[in-house]
Amino acid sequence: MNSHLVRAARRGAEAQIAHVSLVRHAAAQGLVARVYDQLERDFGILAPPVILHSPVPELLAAVWTMLRETLVATGKAERAVKEAAAAAVSLGNSCPYCVAAHSTTLHGLVRGRDATAIAAGRLHEVGDPRIRAIAEWGVRFGTPEAPERPFPPEQAPEIVGTAFAFHYYNRMVNIFLGESPFPPSAPARAHGAISRVMGRLMAAGSRARHSPGGSLDLLPPAPPSGDLPWTEGNEVIAAAFARTSAVIDRAGERAVPAPVRELLAAELAAWDGRAAEPARIDEAVARLPAPDRPAGRLVLLTALASHRVGPAVVAEFRRDDGADARLLECLAWAAFTTARAAAA
Repeated sequence: MNSHLVRAARRGAEAQIAHVSLVRHAAAQGLVARVYDQLERDFGILAPPVILHSPVPELLAAVWTMLRETLVATGKAERAVKEAAAAAVSLGNSCPYCVAAHSTTLHGLVRGRDATAIAAGRLHEVGDPRIRAIAEWGVRFGTPEAPERPFPPEQAPEIVGTAFAFHYYNRMVNIFLGESPFPPSAPARAHGAISRVMGRLMAAGSRARHSPGGSLDLLPPAPPSGDLPWTEGNEVIAAAFARTSAVIDRAGERAVPAPVRELLAAELAAWDGRAAEPARIDEAVARLPAPDRPAGRLVLLTALASHRVGPAVVAEFRRDDGADARLLECLAWAAFTTARAAAA
């Protein structure tokens, strides 16, 4: 992507994020600057779903590592298959921003009408049977209706890892970003043309080889996470998720009260993968001690109905601690814990 488009993409990314004050590209230093450099080099743009984590540098590095080593790194699964999984998981999670973003990338990797069909939720119209099978699996990933994996076991760490990553990112995006990755000034009728142009621009980076493990040195080694058996057989992805899990588990211990962590564990034990009704969440939150209810509401909504996290829910949580870091750590822990449950 040329320098003019890179600068325009930076400005657009930095303008989209709500609730937190991100580290802008021009001010990035240390670990944040290293992640930003990798993100632009390997992903093509400063993707808003990643850089919204920049107020907590270690968390930024963790979620980028998870994304890079599953979706972006070259491995045994084609990038088109992984992008189809990302778009379909996002469709199942009602995250229109991520559906649009990843179906746009698909435009440069598969037939345009197949990418359009996935974006519209018309999976039966996808002509490529392999892409259709992945999409039908992805849209039901984490639910009892999920079909058997339509890919060989050696591809599972990459494809299941991508689905896991988007269960995480969909929840964060629904809270921090709008419904569309397109510029607000662009009329809806122009979105198709923009998708085709951006798809071609992103295609070169998507087809380029990105060596596995390139992000691992952003974080220190961590012991394996015992509840992610689908990472077995891929040392890089296992290491990436071990590092990411360690960062987010520490964040949860700092930011989320113990009764709230216990409540989410109980709710996820009975979760069927579908969005919860407000009454169910209200009833669960009412069982918490009063001081923990703002965090409990934020955590349960993030996990079970992220599209319902509005400014009032965020403001209620921030009354006691207004720091961006605590908000991000609380939300990241809730989203990651739910992604773990979906992948299980």
